[in-house]
Amino acid sequence: MTAEETEFSEFVRRHSRLVFQVAHAVLRNSYDAEDASQETFLKLYRNRGWKEAENERAFVARAAWRLAIDQRSRRTLPAQAGAWSAEEVTSARPGPEQALLRDRGEARVHALIDALPEQLRQPLVLSAIQELNSREIGEILSLPEGTVRTRLQRARQMLRGKISAIEEASHARTR
Repeated sequence: MTAEETEFSEFVRRHSRLVFQVAHAVLRNSYDAEDASQETFLKLYRNRGWKEAENERAFVARAAWRLAIDQRSRRTLPAQAGAWSAEEVTSARPGPEQALLRDRGEARVHALIDALPEQLRQPLVLSAIQELNSREIGEILSLPEGTVRTRLQRARQMLRGKISAIEEASHARTR
């Protein structure tokens, strides 16, 4: 293995999870996200742009984001594109009742996030799930940092409102 191949292998190791998560945030499907991740790294290797990136994390996230957006626009989304599979929602093994309640809650939150307008959902996913800061999100989405902050604030407000409405409706039913 050449020095460049070794260096690129380390680059992939550092960023593979981020690339997959960014692609999944756009495509909402694990299989498509895996394909997009592989394609992202293949393109990065071929054009060697990864060597000159000032901020590797933002650079690779932006590359994955753009490729996933392109991939999404080339296909039509199936009706259940926003659905989350059981394997994507579950985690540790609490009791069956707690697991069911937790899974339903997580699925509801994911559904609420998926229902946000795209311009609000994208920054929220990159911030909350990918743990990117406003500057990095701005670089990825080609938006000013202030616009990213505004959209994050609006997305969080919308989610709070929707969650509050659901909780109020739930409490009203139990009375």
